Amino acid sequence: MQVKELILTPEEAFDEAHLLGTLYQKLSVPQNGDLVVQPIKRSIDARGREIKVRMQYEVLNKKNLIPLRGKEYNSVHNKKPILVIGSGPAGLFAALRLIELNYKPIVLERGKDVQARRRDLAAINKDHVVNPDSNYCFGEGGAGTYSDGKLYTRSKKRGDVHRIMEILVAHGAKDEILYDAHPHVGTNKLPQLVAALRESILAAGGEIHFNTKVTDFIIKGDTIEGIITEKGDIIKADATILATGHSARDIFELLDQNKVLIEAKPFALGVRVEHQQNLIDKIQYHCSIDRGDYLPASAYALVHQASINGKDKGVFSFCMCPGGFIVPAATAPGELVVNGMSPSRRDSKFANSGIVVAIDEIDFKPYQKYGALAAMHFQAEVEQKAWALGGKTQTAPAQRLIDFVEKRESSSLLDTSYQPGLVSADMGVFLPTFVTDALRQGFKAFGQKMKGYLTNDAQIIGVESRTSSPVRIPRDKESLQHPQIKNLFPCGEGAGYAGGIVSAAMDGERCAEAVGRLVLR
Repeated sequence: MQVKELILTPEEAFDEAHLLGTLYQKLSVPQNGDLVVQPIKRSIDARGREIKVRMQYEVLNKKNLIPLRGKEYNSVHNKKPILVIGSGPAGLFAALRLIELNYKPIVLERGKDVQARRRDLAAINKDHVVNPDSNYCFGEGGAGTYSDGKLYTRSKKRGDVHRIMEILVAHGAKDEILYDAHPHVGTNKLPQLVAALRESILAAGGEIHFNTKVTDFIIKGDTIEGIITEKGDIIKADATILATGHSARDIFELLDQNKVLIEAKPFALGVRVEHQQNLIDKIQYHCSIDRGDYLPASAYALVHQASINGKDKGVFSFCMCPGGFIVPAATAPGELVVNGMSPSRRDSKFANSGIVVAIDEIDFKPYQKYGALAAMHFQAEVEQKAWALGGKTQTAPAQRLIDFVEKRESSSLLDTSYQPGLVSADMGVFLPTFVTDALRQGFKAFGQKMKGYLTNDAQIIGVESRTSSPVRIPRDKESLQHPQIKNLFPCGEGAGYAGGIVSAAMDGERCAEAVGRLVLR
């Protein structure tokens, strides 16, 4: 059927209770007939003074409608076991795909289940205590669970995005993620969704072991046969999918110690900038007061090529969280890291975004003595300096935006969504000079692109450093196996092959399919 487009008002497009009824009415399609109106894409057009919502749709005969994917899986209780290390999006979707392929996934997670994680998150926010195995990065669902839950990806060539969305809907996500241009779930909804994914794995006969930290690999010759846990347990399987996320530094070190080939990888590092959401709405929606009751909190995406010592340096927004909160994302005592998250309604009065600078090989060249871990040590040193500047707690260094750009300390700071608190500081104390120079150029350019963005009624908070893995675990393009170690499948963000929930989930599925091709031989 031909996809067509309808122009709606924000009230028509975002009134959840009446959206479908509005579509049927405008298209003169009877709701009790044989025709079904199916939304394909919903996007906001704020280019003019009057905001429009573009709704792409198709009208299908009911008998031609393909039902959404369910969550029924065959039993794999007695099938061949496959190890999956990590229960983030890559690990969970690898496990589900293994079940579909008739294998039994054994998922090992160093952290706690999604409900038990909450106590450790509260301890970080209130008591500044970081549990190195249970925090905003580690635990069931990985770093994506307590985040904005963004589901937008450009990695469409790597897998079936719609399939991932359907699985999420089957496990509790709203069906609007199937057609929103920039879908998200929200940090308040993700824990229930992750728990539902777990239940599907367990119900089919898969296993999930929490509080199970991998401390060594069992490698015989050129083949991985299993792992050893912190408790001394030995777990063997026909293949191992390594999906530990971008912050599992101990796993990177373990691979290096075992002479398993890994590589230093470029990443990005910078700060979180926090504005009033109302200000971002006024800029993006061209409104003088507020956005009204139906338009969602507005987001932005910014990029600039700064000139540092005669060379271009990318500065860009990362993980923008409209109506959100800044959270402490350290994974070990003695470091300070910030990240952003949003609830499903995105109804906080704050907007925050990472503003980061591309870090490449020349930048971590002074750390070459660490070999493949050079970028990781560069990253860790910046985080440790930020922790010291914050008073050796989870209190974060901060600076008003224009004060930072004009190189002066802030005599006072603004209200913030960051619960552990802020301390006024010169951000240049812990950030490398080339990073602060690039950020200053970037903020000036962003102020030109978004009039009102560059203001002292905004502040930067640091450090935003876990944008992606500082290590790549190489793999063969065809088999997806490690080039040296047979039956080892590096997977997801931690291995350097994904950059968000959906791309990680797709990579998990790809690795499960690669395991299936290998084991069937």
